Amino acid sequence: MTELREFKRIFSRSLLFVDAPQHTRLRQVMNAGFKPAALQELAPQIQTIVTRLLDDVLAKAAVGTGQFAEFAQFDFMRDFARPLPALVIAGMLGIAAEDRSEFVAWSDDIAAFIGSPTPTLEIARRAQVSLIAMNEYFRQLLPLRRAALGDDLMSQLIRAEAGGGIITTKELLAQCCTLLFAGHETTRNLLGNGMLALLQHPQQWQALQAEPSLLPSALKELLRFDSPVQYTGRRLKVDVEMHGQIMKKGDLVIPLIGAANRDPAKFSDPDRLDIRRNEGAHLSFGYGPHVCIGATLTYLEAEIAMRSVMQRLPQLGLVGDTQSWGENAVYRSLNRLPLQFARPSPAAHVQTAEVHYA
Repeated sequence: MTELREFKRIFSRSLLFVDAPQHTRLRQVMNAGFKPAALQELAPQIQTIVTRLLDDVLAKAAVGTGQFAEFAQFDFMRDFARPLPALVIAGMLGIAAEDRSEFVAWSDDIAAFIGSPTPTLEIARRAQVSLIAMNEYFRQLLPLRRAALGDDLMSQLIRAEAGGGIITTKELLAQCCTLLFAGHETTRNLLGNGMLALLQHPQQWQALQAEPSLLPSALKELLRFDSPVQYTGRRLKVDVEMHGQIMKKGDLVIPLIGAANRDPAKFSDPDRLDIRRNEGAHLSFGYGPHVCIGATLTYLEAEIAMRSVMQRLPQLGLVGDTQSWGENAVYRSLNRLPLQFARPSPAAHVQTAEVHYA
């Protein structure tokens, strides 16, 4: 559709939608910002954001209606899971945190289009408007950033643009948009889906509280159990025969990630949540050359977030069966997740732990 040509033009330069050699070149430029050492330096900033968000939850509970009640309530998605990844990505790109609400709104519009098997023209137009706005935001920011380069990811991309033209300006802008969109969706859905799954399986939640060292294993299992991305699309580069079916070069195939993560040929009793499971890798971050570049960042954010929630919100639990789900077919995403927690004593304090992901 020619009306959506600008949407296609921007995303056609994204790391998500190109193959080698363009994909190899772009990924090499971006890899520096996602190496374990670089992400470990980011951990204190993530902890600061998590602490501030939980401070806000506790402060609202202290002055809210029913302040003398034993338990306080909040919406985990609205107050924590949605803002956290947007603020982290903003920090990585070196952009203003106060623009977070725009980032989230733009990402939601793009996700609604990508996640709809049969998007309406209205959904498609809204997605294009938001992607253009996101692209324009970064385009206007470029002169300021070129004049004051830092250690953030956007500065690294600008250096690659200037250093022999490893990437073009249009490619640079497309990668910034990709990071803002993709980094937000996966992490917030892991946090929401994972928290709901744990609280719906009290024995698993209690085991994790008793033994927080299980968090790395638990996060992998939560990603397998309820994948934030349920399916993806690929074009075949060669003819393929599978289970007696011939698929031709150029055919669109839809790998069902959520189904693969519950394949009984791969995982024993796959519909059971087991935070101690050790049966190989899930596919929630993809596989091969296009495996998610931000997977390690997602693990890091989620571990810091979950550990802090366990420490600061005692007796955390569901508020009945009041959660609500989005209707996006690609992204398994909660709109609301009301939770309750015991009001902490004035002497309560924050504990932190160093986290490591290779």
